[in-house]
Amino acid sequence: MTDDSPANLGLRTLEDISELILHSHDLRETLQNIVNMVAKRMGSDVCSIYLLEKDGETLALYATKGLSRGSVGKVRMNTSEGLTGLVVEQRGVVAIEDAPSHPRYKYFRETKEERFRSFLGIPLFEHKSPTGVIVVQTREPRFFTAREISALTTIANQISSIVINARLLDSIRKKEEERAFFESELRRIRSGSDDGTLLPLKSTKQTGRLPMVRGTAVSPGFSWGKVSVLNRSTDIASPAVEHVGSLQEEKKSFLLAVEKAKIQTLYLEKRVAQALSKEDAAIFHTHLMILEDRGFAAKVLDRLADGIGAVRAVQDVVDSYVAAFSKMEDPYLRERSADMKDIGRRIIDCLTGTDRQATMLREKRILLAKEVLPSDLAVMDHEKILGIISGSGDANSHASIMAKSLGIPAVIADWEAIRNITKRDHVIIDGNSGCVYINPDEKVTQEYERLSQDFSTRKRELDGLRELPATTTDGTRVRLLANIALLNDIRVAMANGAEGVGLYRTEFPYMARSAFPGREDLFRLYRKVLEGFAPLPVTIRTLDIGGDKKLSYFPHPQEENPFMGWRSIRLALERPEILRDQLAGVLMASRFGTPRLMFPLISRIEEVRSIREILAEMRVEVEKAGHAVSPEIGFGIMVEVPAAVQMAEFLIREVDFFSIGTNDLIQYTLAADRNNTKVRHYYDPYHPAVLHSIKHVADVCARAGKSLSVCGEMASDPVNAVLLMGLGITEFSLSAPYIPVVKQSLRRISKKEADGLAANILRLESSAEIREEIGRFRKEFPFLTA
Repeated sequence: MTDDSPANLGLRTLEDISELILHSHDLRETLQNIVNMVAKRMGSDVCSIYLLEKDGETLALYATKGLSRGSVGKVRMNTSEGLTGLVVEQRGVVAIEDAPSHPRYKYFRETKEERFRSFLGIPLFEHKSPTGVIVVQTREPRFFTAREISALTTIANQISSIVINARLLDSIRKKEEERAFFESELRRIRSGSDDGTLLPLKSTKQTGRLPMVRGTAVSPGFSWGKVSVLNRSTDIASPAVEHVGSLQEEKKSFLLAVEKAKIQTLYLEKRVAQALSKEDAAIFHTHLMILEDRGFAAKVLDRLADGIGAVRAVQDVVDSYVAAFSKMEDPYLRERSADMKDIGRRIIDCLTGTDRQATMLREKRILLAKEVLPSDLAVMDHEKILGIISGSGDANSHASIMAKSLGIPAVIADWEAIRNITKRDHVIIDGNSGCVYINPDEKVTQEYERLSQDFSTRKRELDGLRELPATTTDGTRVRLLANIALLNDIRVAMANGAEGVGLYRTEFPYMARSAFPGREDLFRLYRKVLEGFAPLPVTIRTLDIGGDKKLSYFPHPQEENPFMGWRSIRLALERPEILRDQLAGVLMASRFGTPRLMFPLISRIEEVRSIREILAEMRVEVEKAGHAVSPEIGFGIMVEVPAAVQMAEFLIREVDFFSIGTNDLIQYTLAADRNNTKVRHYYDPYHPAVLHSIKHVADVCARAGKSLSVCGEMASDPVNAVLLMGLGITEFSLSAPYIPVVKQSLRRISKKEADGLAANILRLESSAEIREEIGRFRKEFPFLTA
C-alpha cells in the first residue's frame, strides 16, 4: 500500500465523505468517486462495487476503477457465482492471492479482468443483511494484511450507509417527480380547474362554541385542511432491555454508529440544499460539528467505561446537553436542545438498527407532532405540508426556521391542548396570531379565506420592499440589520432585506463542543459568515458566557448572582487566551468581508483599553503567521449596563461605535430579571429611566459623530422603532423576519412625526402615561402594528 497509516487507509475523515457526497449528483457518481479514491489509497489496480438488486440474489457491477467502464450496469451474477458471490454467501471477507486458481473464480469477458490475480472482497450490510460487495484486485499476487482488510472493512461500513441514504434520497426524488407528473395530468384533465392553489375550505356542520387553541406563531400565513399525525416518541430511545457487550464491542458499535450518523446527516444536508439553499442546509453543518466533536465522543466513551451500554451512554450524554441548553436565557441557545435530541436520535437509530421511514404524505395535510425536529422536515415532501402544529419548541428552533424558509405556516401550542386532534379533524392554522381552530364553523372558515387573501396581498407588498431603503417620508435614512447566531440565519436575513448584521451571537460554536474551538475552526466559521454577507458589514460580538450560558468543559464558580458576576468581557480579560483565539479567528477571516468587532458588558474604560492592546498584539501575530488582515475593522462596545450609560461621553472617545442592548439595559437599569415570574412585571421598556438612558447615549454619539445602533427585542415593534428614531437612533438590528414590517412602517412616517412622539414621551413621568401616549399614536397611525 502507498501509505498504511490510519489517517490514509480509508474514507475515515468527514471531509472525505463530504467531498464525495456533496459533489456527486447521484448514487452512481458517488460510488464511482469512492472506487477511484480507494484504488489510489489501497495502491490497487482495481476497485469495484457490486450492489444486490431487489431480488436479493443478483449482484450488479455498479462502479469500477480498473475494469472496463463499459461493463458497469452490464455485468450481473447470482450470489452462487464467482468470488464476489462467495463474499455474500459467506457474509464475510474473502482474500485470495491467486484468484484465477480458486474453484469459485468466474471470468466475465466484459470486464477484461483476466490480467488481475489477487482478490479482496468485503460485504456491505444494511441492518445485518447483505446489500453488496466492495472488491479490490491487483495484477500481481498479493497477500492482504490484517490492517488492509480492516481498512477496507471500515470503508465498506461507510459505503453501506451511503448506499442506504442515497437510495432513500432517490426514492423521495422519484416520488416527488411522480407527484408532479400526476398533478400536471390532473390539471390537464380538469381543463385548468386545479391551478395548484389551496382549495376552498369545506366547512363542517358543527355549530356552537368553536374549539380553539391559542399558541405561539412561529411561521406566518394561514392554512387549513386535514391532519397527519407524526407518531414518534419524543424520547430518543426507550429499549425495554439493552444487551450490553464488552467494552470493546460497545466502543466499536458507538464509533460505527457515529460514522453512519454523519453520512445520514450529509444526506439530510444535501436534501435541504436541493430543496431550499446551502444556507438553509447549514442547519446540518451544526449537527456535523457536534458529531465530529471529540469531546462529545469522549463523554460517551467515559460512560461506556462505567460498564453501561452504548445506547444508554449516548442517551445520558445527550440528556446532559439538552438539560444544559434548556436552562439558558438566550432563546437561540436554548432551542439548540432540539438539535441535540435530533443528533442523539440519529446515533441511537444507527446503534439499534431502527429504520425510521420518512413520513410520506399521500395528499396535502397539516402536520401535527409533539416535537418536529429538523431531520423530520428534511426528508418530507414539502409540497404536501400545508402547515405545522407542534407541541414544543419556539421561533428559534431549527424546525421553525426551516418552516419559515419553506413558507409553511406553523404554530407551537401546549401539547395537552392539541394531542387529541386526529386525522379525521379539519383544522385551521393561523401562523400570524398563533391560533389553531379545530372543526371550525362556516363563519370562521369564510373569515380565514378572506384573511388568507389579505395576507397574500400584504406578503407581496413586503416582498416588494426587499431591495428598497428604509427611508422616511421626509428623507431620513434608517439602516435595518439582522441579529444572527447560526449559518442558516444568513439566507433568512438576506431574504428579508437585511443591510448587514448588527449582532452576530458567537456563543453556539462554543456551547456545542466539549472543548474550546481553535483558531482555525473559528476562522472557517467566520469566513463563511462574512462571505455570506459581503460586502455588507457583520458586527461580531465576542463570546458572552457566564450567567445562564455555561460551558461544560470550562470550570465556572458558583455565584450568588451569576448575571452580575464573572461573565462576558470580565471573564475574557481574566482568561485572555480565550479572547485571543477568538480575535485571531476574526482577523484571519477579515479579508473575506466587512467585519466589525463588538464587546459586551463594558462598564469601565480600562476594559476597552485592555481589549485594544490585546487586539493590536493579535493583529501582529496573525500577520506574522502569513494571514492578510483587513486594515479597517470597526471597534465598538455594547451599552447595556447603567455604568456605560453614565460613562458614555468618555467611552465614545475610545471606540468607533456604540450598540445599545435593550434587553440587558432594561434588566440592569430596573434590577428586574425578565425570566423571573415574580418580578417580570418590573421589566418595562417604557420605563422613563430606560428611555432617558437611550436618549442620553444617542445625544453623546451624535455630538461625537459616531454611529449608534439598537439591538434587542424592543425595535421589533414598528411603533417602538419610530419612538427610537425620535430619540435619535437610525440603525436597528433585529430578528430578520421583523425587518420588512418595520421597514414598511418607517417608509410611511416622517422623522418629524417620530421626533414629536419622542418629545412628548420624554416629558412624561410614568410607564402608564407613556403607554397611553403610545396608544394614541397608534390610533393616529394605525399601520404601526407589530
